[in-house]
Amino acid sequence: MTATQVPTRTTPASPTPPAAHPLAGLGWTDDRAAAFTRHAAAGLLPGRIVRMDRGSCEVLLVDPGTGEPAVRRAATRPVMTADTAHNPCTGDWVAYDPGARPAPALAAVLPRTTAIIRKGAHKRSEGQVLAANVDTVLIAVSLAAEPDPGRVERLLALAWESGAEPLIVLTKSDLVHDGDFVRADVEAIAPGVTVLTVSAETGEGMAELRARATGSCALIGQSGAGKSTLTNALTGTAAMTVQQVRSVDEKGRHTTTVRELVPLPAGGAVIDTPGLRGVGLFGGGEGIGQAFADISAIAADCHYADCSHRTEPRCAVRAALADGTLPERRWESFLKLQRENDWIAARTDARLRAERARHRKQLTKSTRSRPKP
Repeated sequence: MTATQVPTRTTPASPTPPAAHPLAGLGWTDDRAAAFTRHAAAGLLPGRIVRMDRGSCEVLLVDPGTGEPAVRRAATRPVMTADTAHNPCTGDWVAYDPGARPAPALAAVLPRTTAIIRKGAHKRSEGQVLAANVDTVLIAVSLAAEPDPGRVERLLALAWESGAEPLIVLTKSDLVHDGDFVRADVEAIAPGVTVLTVSAETGEGMAELRARATGSCALIGQSGAGKSTLTNALTGTAAMTVQQVRSVDEKGRHTTTVRELVPLPAGGAVIDTPGLRGVGLFGGGEGIGQAFADISAIAADCHYADCSHRTEPRCAVRAALADGTLPERRWESFLKLQRENDWIAARTDARLRAERARHRKQLTKSTRSRPKP
């Protein structure tokens, strides 16, 4: 090399970024991969439940042979417990054991980031999981019938309690002429929540809904609200069967009978759920507080920090009721949900105490039955 020559430096080629996981579009993340490490070491496969059936489920996973996503059936018995709120459901990420006998089965359910849990449709204090690991809860409300404010508030509390972001979707706007007025009424009882007016038939509002329905979404609402129609419109398929509502009372038939996860074309997924006749909250204290954030803001101005809003002087809530700032209907709805939440909390505590007592009794019985040394 001469004095005038400048040594050249070879720039190393940029490393090729690792390929995205085939299930990344459905919500598989580095955090979930880290939580799955010990399951992977045991030869198990990660997957997401797309449908629950009695005693089994369908799991979307990556086929080890082809490296492509595939749906496989698995038995659920190994992970079922007496606590219904923690049993596997649609949307759960799970460890799939292909070598289980007599058939492939679930070996574990990964920790959930969010879960929509309502009180079971019976008098026992148990929760029913509607969907897990969703980012947005789409609350479908039909404009073909006058919306019930109390039901909308319940659904909002249920959505907020899940940990996901609620979004109200007013459907069937093509059937009414006063959609904007109804939307304003719904916005008044949904502080901080986006309300969209859409029609799957004409396409009105669907572009904005698709833009907001990113990640994993769950559709909840009454039968006949158009949830299955929205699912088909969002996915661009006829994945869900739809039926016409009764013209007499605009009530729908239970066309969707199971909760089913359907991938979205641009990534993400939507979970269609059966129509909800009853919307009982299960541990919905925080959800109620967020659904009625306007009442919390008013109560913050009460003179006494522990104001019961009954007879105390300088009560901001009583003043708001008197001047109409806070509608009496909304206040009564808030109190009703609070009473229900207090009841389920007391019943749940009693059930937990009974379970602990039963467990202690079993341990004592087991200890006494051991042979003495």
